Amino acid sequence: MPPVRSSTVADILRRSAARHPERIALRFAGREWTYAGLDAAVTRAAAHLLSLGLERGDRVAAYGKNSDAFLIGFLACARAGLVHVPVNYNLTGDELAYLLEQSGSRVVLADPSLAERVAETSAEPERVVALRDADGSLLDVAREGELPVLDVEVSDTDLVQLLYTSGTTSRPKGAMMTHRALVHEYLSCVVSLDLSADDAPLHVMPLYHSAQLHVFLVPWLAVGATNTVLETPDPTEILRRLADDRHGAFFAAPTLWVALANHADFAHRDLSALRKAYYGASIMPVPVLNRLREAWPQLGFYNCFGQSEIAPLATVLRPEEHEERPDSAGRPVLFVEARVVDPDGNDVAPGEQGEIVYRSPQLATGYWNKPEETEEAFRDGWFHSGDLVRVDEEGYLYVVDRIKDVINTGGVLVASREVEDALYTHPGVAEVAVVGLPDDRWIEAITAVVVPKGDVSADELLAHAKASLSGFKVPKAIHFVDDLPRNASGKILKRELRQRLAPR
Repeated sequence: MPPVRSSTVADILRRSAARHPERIALRFAGREWTYAGLDAAVTRAAAHLLSLGLERGDRVAAYGKNSDAFLIGFLACARAGLVHVPVNYNLTGDELAYLLEQSGSRVVLADPSLAERVAETSAEPERVVALRDADGSLLDVAREGELPVLDVEVSDTDLVQLLYTSGTTSRPKGAMMTHRALVHEYLSCVVSLDLSADDAPLHVMPLYHSAQLHVFLVPWLAVGATNTVLETPDPTEILRRLADDRHGAFFAAPTLWVALANHADFAHRDLSALRKAYYGASIMPVPVLNRLREAWPQLGFYNCFGQSEIAPLATVLRPEEHEERPDSAGRPVLFVEARVVDPDGNDVAPGEQGEIVYRSPQLATGYWNKPEETEEAFRDGWFHSGDLVRVDEEGYLYVVDRIKDVINTGGVLVASREVEDALYTHPGVAEVAVVGLPDDRWIEAITAVVVPKGDVSADELLAHAKASLSGFKVPKAIHFVDDLPRNASGKILKRELRQRLAPR
């Protein structure tokens, strides 16, 4: 039995199983798990991991696409007192080796199709265990057998996950998340996002990323919902499943919402069952949001803003707040306190720009084996986010940019988002990213990288930008590409664009 005051991640599932043992908790690839069945599977998987010689606090990497096995592996680590390390399944070579070595993962839970990539790196985990689709996989062990008794005590102050940051500007850092931090964040999500047992949510974004796992899947398990997981986020399949299976709630990163809005089936699928639409993980272009709201007026849209270090939800803009403030990221959630400060740590006046800083039980305890970075981010009693925002008189936040993405053009600071929003209003723009490139005259030249939709010229887009932007904000150049580089959460990798396009 867990301690009398236990409040761990795995206890979330145990309590739901006690309340709703026969309700369907999870559907994936034709398999169904009741809450009681899923809870038992987690206990069997936890016992199996401990039987491999792992001990409380050991790190276990998870390297796989979305599946029921991926979720079971995470919850099994939580129940066994192990530290789960989710890894982007697109990583290979040195990037994969870095995460495995920096985390010190003793075991890697991997999809069989990906296991060979681990062997090809310089990393040397003690064991690679199949997550699924192989004899003796973690999924096989979890599905059958007697229910073991676990001889391990887990505290809510123990680490449960190393949640690596997106790494858009530098090597990823492992945010050290405790059970206590995640449980607080789950309650913030339930309250702020109106999660309920009858939502029938569809989950398509990668589970190795904090938003899908910690803002949606586990919180919906906490309230007893029936969750459907897809292996990968294919827009055609998503629109079909939303229509045919009558899902009531759905989360996607803005890049996926853009793909759905541009899809040939967008205007033809019956999505009348869908009531709650969530977006976040990066900035949603307002023109795209307006197009979605016009197409699906029955939907309540929620803007979810935050970052890995805060588990990751920090603020929410609710549906009833969108009409007046469609470009806002909302206000802090239940367990988050926020300020907007200048470089000296002083609060800025409403309407002025500054860095958003946080205090919260949801926060990471620091970065794994990175004391200098921890000291820099967690200082003066606050966590410094690196996000440039402004706040209005009523406390609503507006994301301006990542501080490192603000462009200094001729000594004037320009937010890349403002230029991107202006270009998104042109019908010939499917996607756009704006960066600053080194320039002898301008310091940084505003440069737009566009994925076109149809036949459009650079001159046409520049003329369009001049109609709504001040002259100094108009791009100095436009580059056309087939697609934009992204990280695990769907964020556009502006660092990579700057490297590609920088003058040689």
